[in-house]
Amino acid sequence: MKKKFLEHNTKSVIKPVLSGLIINLLIPVISFAQHDPVKPFTGKIGNTLEGTKQVWPERVKAPKGAPNVVWILLDDVGFGATSAFGGLIETPTFEYLASNGLRYTNFHTTGLCSPTRASLLTGRNSHSVGMGHHAELGIGTPGYNGDIPFEAGTVAEIFKENGYNTFALGKWHGQVSKDQTVSGPFNRWPTGRGFEHFYGFLGGATDQWHPTLVEENNFIDIEPNTKHLNQLLADKAIAYIANQKSANPDKPFFLYLAPGATHSPHQVAKEWSDKYKGKFDKGWDAYREAVYKRQKDLGYISKNATLPPRQNGIKAWNSLTPEEQKVFARFIEVYAGFLSYTDYEIGRVVNYLKQIDQLDNTAIFLVIGDNGGSKEGTYTGTLGTADKSKGDDISFLSASMDKIGTELTSPNYPLGWSQAMNTPFRYWKSDANSEGGTHNPLIVHYPKGIKGKGVIRPQYGHVTDILPTTIELAGIKVPEVINGYKQLPFHGTAFNHTFENDQADTKHTVQYFELHGGRSIYKDGWKASVYHPRNTFGESGNTDPNFSPRPFSEDKWELYNLIDDPTEIKDLAAKYPDKLNELKALFDAEARKNNVYPLRDYRAGVPEPEVRKKSVIFQGTTDKTKVNIGKEALQITVSVEIPNEVPQGVVFASGGFTGGNALYFLNGKLHYTLNDGVKEITLISEKQLPPGKATIRIEYPDLTSVSVYINNEKVGSQNFKSRNSYLSSASGEGISVGKDLNVPVTKNYKAPAPFNGLVSKIVIDQAVEEVSANEEKDK
Repeated sequence: MKKKFLEHNTKSVIKPVLSGLIINLLIPVISFAQHDPVKPFTGKIGNTLEGTKQVWPERVKAPKGAPNVVWILLDDVGFGATSAFGGLIETPTFEYLASNGLRYTNFHTTGLCSPTRASLLTGRNSHSVGMGHHAELGIGTPGYNGDIPFEAGTVAEIFKENGYNTFALGKWHGQVSKDQTVSGPFNRWPTGRGFEHFYGFLGGATDQWHPTLVEENNFIDIEPNTKHLNQLLADKAIAYIANQKSANPDKPFFLYLAPGATHSPHQVAKEWSDKYKGKFDKGWDAYREAVYKRQKDLGYISKNATLPPRQNGIKAWNSLTPEEQKVFARFIEVYAGFLSYTDYEIGRVVNYLKQIDQLDNTAIFLVIGDNGGSKEGTYTGTLGTADKSKGDDISFLSASMDKIGTELTSPNYPLGWSQAMNTPFRYWKSDANSEGGTHNPLIVHYPKGIKGKGVIRPQYGHVTDILPTTIELAGIKVPEVINGYKQLPFHGTAFNHTFENDQADTKHTVQYFELHGGRSIYKDGWKASVYHPRNTFGESGNTDPNFSPRPFSEDKWELYNLIDDPTEIKDLAAKYPDKLNELKALFDAEARKNNVYPLRDYRAGVPEPEVRKKSVIFQGTTDKTKVNIGKEALQITVSVEIPNEVPQGVVFASGGFTGGNALYFLNGKLHYTLNDGVKEITLISEKQLPPGKATIRIEYPDLTSVSVYINNEKVGSQNFKSRNSYLSSASGEGISVGKDLNVPVTKNYKAPAPFNGLVSKIVIDQAVEEVSANEEKDK
């Protein structure tokens, strides 16, 4: 297997390296300067050069022999998914790294994307650095404001100050939404937090076929794109390494690779998903049993572990109809192909390091998931359509099966598969009370510095531990002050002492967890926890559409001994009330110390996005512009110049195949398409517009109708269920002007379909009545 892995892709790494050598020379980088104050001159100044002793200031250098460092963080992958930890999804790269490194089987994340990333990058607890939840769901308190303080220096800032080059690729998800526009501020973008190069996306997810990408601090247009995001990231990683080692072979680099995989949308080429055809037909119950047995046999879970029952609301596989089984099996086939393909592209990076003789001197930390398997797919799985009424319609899902994994859908698998991917644990992503939400695999691979190969390490660990561990491994120092900010202490604990000793004591003995009111506290093998339901339909067995969360005062704490009961089967709260009270008091102390309070329900306290009465998008715009759409009457006025030739192409577009709207010319006639992911509505003008200036007006007088005007002449109107299905995406990925960037709205044109005329200005007015009155007065 080793030989096969090392040779599986030698050809594919060459082309990206050559292209990267050219591209990266052309793109400016904006980042904070390395700390390098003027030093006293130790030479001698004479009246002439002959009488002068020249001395040049020394550049900051990494310790001699310091390793390259690669951190890889996957997204939404449960403990029992990959073959490297007993799962049934093939991941030969991960197996190779684990077989030649260390498997940590008792490692933990925070249970959610943004908090895990903040903790990983800073070595501090997520609430203590303002990231108690997703940055975009922040509230105005220190633990949840979404701003990682500069007093919590990132791994990149630390390593750059120690003479490393620093690169970040893939998912960032570490800043509030309002700061993710072309107007900045850019100081909390990756290039403002110590990364000298960044190529990836800023939010929590992006389309794998048509990603919204940023390079350095510029949104970039890669359409028409022919590559999967995983390939784009691997290409760029190889290019970064090739450039750096060609320019300065002795200088080490730090690379943070965080693919969007396997967060939804689960999208991958059919050749990868079809590899798994029929392999999951026995269902999620059989999967859990098989993986549970493998994990025990391989020593990844203790012999006294018990497989928990299915979560409430998940049906037994054998009770499903044949149609349901067929649909649900296809969802997981696509997910499995997505994960295997992610392994393959990461393998290209690892393989390239081997080719250039850098793998042995590269410390790789691979965290398989920033949390457990996702629960966003609900009980039936979802295609991500804006029309939510079709979310659990099996007939609709069955008719759309061939679209799963393609650019036409944004799929996520059903909850039954989520728990299966989290085998052997209970619950799933975003449940801070559970091992299923927070227990993820970790692989450490460093041939030059770690002797152990293919061995298991059972010590308790947390994502905050990786930074102090890496610092100790590299032999570097943490500056007391970075960019003028005095640094806060780490909360993580280095686990380097476990590298050569599987019997070494656990040094990380206490850890709290909290997410939207769910919470737990771990100490020396004991764990107290409480599940607090989110205020959303379908949460962990809730089937009441009128569900509302219970008061925190009614939450019921549970107590588990994870040494004897690692899968949290036996609640010991009634048997050991003193131990439970001790741990509850410890949680309270940790919560107060780390800015966990106030406890809140899922979206409680999140301010509504600002809705401007008038937004103007000007001629010359090259990036997407985000506009928050409210509930008022809405008017979109577009000033265009029609070319002398037949007008063709997109005037503006927002959203994509699963929900959006687009104004475009086709064969000279104006079209306005509304797409909710299930069906399209298209209004078409009868006449071709003559050359010259024209005004197109789109009016939404309410939430259920639209009319289109050309030079004040009405050309069409339509009623529908809800305009949110079409316009809510404007506040998400934004509005592209003069072409359709990223995921197209319709197949009526071949994206990006640039407009052959000129879009002079777009005015989006959400105070229509007032504007109309003024217009009448002007007339």
